[in-house]
Amino acid sequence: MTAEDLQDRTRYLNVRNTLWALFQARALPIINENDTVAVDELQISFGDNDRLAALVTNLLQAPLLVLLSDVEGVYDGDPSQPASQRLSLVADVEDARRRLVCDRLADGRIQLSRGGMASKLRAAGIVAAAGGHVVIASGRRPGALTALLRGEDVGTLILPEGPAVGARKRWIGWTAQPAGTLRVDDGAQRALETQGRSLLAVGVTQVQGDFAKGDVVALSDAQGREFARGLINYNAAEMRLLAGQTTERIAELLGHCPYDEAIHRNNLVLGKRGTTDPA
Repeated sequence: MTAEDLQDRTRYLNVRNTLWALFQARALPIINENDTVAVDELQISFGDNDRLAALVTNLLQAPLLVLLSDVEGVYDGDPSQPASQRLSLVADVEDARRRLVCDRLADGRIQLSRGGMASKLRAAGIVAAAGGHVVIASGRRPGALTALLRGEDVGTLILPEGPAVGARKRWIGWTAQPAGTLRVDDGAQRALETQGRSLLAVGVTQVQGDFAKGDVVALSDAQGREFARGLINYNAAEMRLLAGQTTERIAELLGHCPYDEAIHRNNLVLGKRGTTDPA
């Protein structure tokens, strides 16, 4: 598989149908990135197999992702130190990332580690945000998967952040790469996050990128921090004309008004990612 297979909506659905056909044939799919073509010069790569596993979990709407590591799970300190204890349960994966997998730089600043457990917790965050469970356990432990299925206290269970998200919104929110970014004002952000509203053009303060109607775009707050993604109803040139304008002016500016909303609520997924995530 390549990252583009999940970026394109039609190919994404074809992959999902292929996997379900294999399940119905009682076959076990083994998925890996196509490293011979997935290079930076040609296309976007998944980055690591943990992220690939998370995206396939969301693709299938699977209720559980198991990531096998070289340690027994997530620890409250350095796993090599005897005083460190394995955590049986993590309720807030983002908090665990900040507290448990960070490096102190020479100048005293803190940055999140990359690779290893940091990679697994980033992947776990993708699944948990979409409403799935994740277990991080040791791949060196004999019978680890069987023990998990028996409900034994093996590894670290990471809980979902909320109800399960539908398949289409999982693709919008965590799989498709944004083709552009809309920066919105504080009022529009509050309406989206607390009132369940759609995004109107009047709340857009800046348009970045070159996107077409129907592309996934990111939404960022006044400070440039991404907080949502959605399917845009207008292309980039049209949005530059409409930014900051009331709905009543759309027909005047474009000659027609096919949509009142820049992004309809049904095509919007809230969640912190992108510029807030060092991955």
